[in-house]
Amino acid sequence: MDGGGDRTPKEPLAPDLGSMDDRSVRAWTEAMAVAPLGGGRYTVEGQSGNAYVVDLLAGDCTCPDHTIRGERCKHLRRVAIEVNRGRVAPPGELRGTCEACRREAFLPEEGPPLCDRCRPEPGDVATDRETGDLVVVARVTVARADEVTVDGDGTSVADYPTNEGYPGDDLVVEVVYPFSRPERSFSDLQRYAFPLSRLARREESLVDALG
Repeated sequence: MDGGGDRTPKEPLAPDLGSMDDRSVRAWTEAMAVAPLGGGRYTVEGQSGNAYVVDLLAGDCTCPDHTIRGERCKHLRRVAIEVNRGRVAPPGELRGTCEACRREAFLPEEGPPLCDRCRPEPGDVATDRETGDLVVVARVTVARADEVTVDGDGTSVADYPTNEGYPGDDLVVEVVYPFSRPERSFSDLQRYAFPLSRLARREESLVDALG
């Protein structure tokens, strides 16, 4: 992911300004460019060409209005505006290409580079496309199917016979069969590695699936 490419055009963003204070008005109306640095930090270049660093989570900015006067400056407000409008990624995310659907989206800074639509979460229910079995997601890894081995002889997830036809660059998802050992908790069940696209996500919960 290249956070440096997620830079917005330098342009005003003006709503109804009648009831706003001066700093809010300037945050909306002045031409500024915002670029995420990661970790909840952003650079803001103003109309004058001066650039400052905003830490949105800490509510901090390197500009004099904040560091000297202690004000919630126009730069802090502008970053909040751009995040809320979806123009730049929120803290903890960067713009990139989803490994599954190949669409541009906001992706986690850390963890599997999957968008919200494609990323299964631990506890999600899925169907094995090959067998029709119900499985439960235990973990989504950042490793590719052609990088993870499943047998002592070095066979990769991608080369496993039942995974023929699934992309070798699929991310590996670890799943459990919830009914394989009823006396055990999910955390104690054996995990199996699947290529992501072999799993068909189900919208229902495990309880609903049982019904």
